[in-house]
Amino acid sequence: MPDTTTLVVFLVACFVLLITPGPAVLYIVTRSLDGGPAAGVAATLGIASGTLCHVTAAALGLSTLLVTSALAFNMVKYLGAAYLIYLGIRRFTATQAHQPSKVTATKTLRRIWVEGIMLQLLNPKVALFLFALLPQFIDPSKGEPALQVFVLGIVLLTLGIITDGTYALGSGVARTWLRHPKVVRGQRRLAGGLLIGLGIAAAVSDSSNR
Repeated sequence: MPDTTTLVVFLVACFVLLITPGPAVLYIVTRSLDGGPAAGVAATLGIASGTLCHVTAAALGLSTLLVTSALAFNMVKYLGAAYLIYLGIRRFTATQAHQPSKVTATKTLRRIWVEGIMLQLLNPKVALFLFALLPQFIDPSKGEPALQVFVLGIVLLTLGIITDGTYALGSGVARTWLRHPKVVRGQRRLAGGLLIGLGIAAAVSDSSNR
């Protein structure tokens, strides 16, 4: 493991990057405003699950393929952009539903969790970010590099759950102040429009926001 100074620098770098809004944060906030804190937490756990897959791939060296292959990177990028646009259209066209039963609510939370996983998995910039950041804090003299990558990735994942969870809970609480049907419709259309715009931007841009 890195020494204390290096670990502190790593934590600061991760924190600054994690609080920068991107597709994951926007999805979490959208779900929280739409479905309350529980939906936001489900989205947060979905994003975290997708991140865990990326961390595992980075530790195994699979992310190298995605980073070095323009074809693989672009395929995943365009799939991710299409998925964002799909989610945006669904949000934009959604109508106010009846109060869900407990079973329906459970299915909805599971769907949000799966959507979060897919959103994160289809964001190749997460793999690029891990590939660029984690090796800077690896010291081969202190143990197996793959294990160090995985451990640092878990630290990043934990910080991500904290920051994303804060967005989720904060947005979920704000939702209780915005119950009017017209406001709810406006939120959904705004969120849908933002997701569609973000999907289009992801397809044509090389930015690295989460």
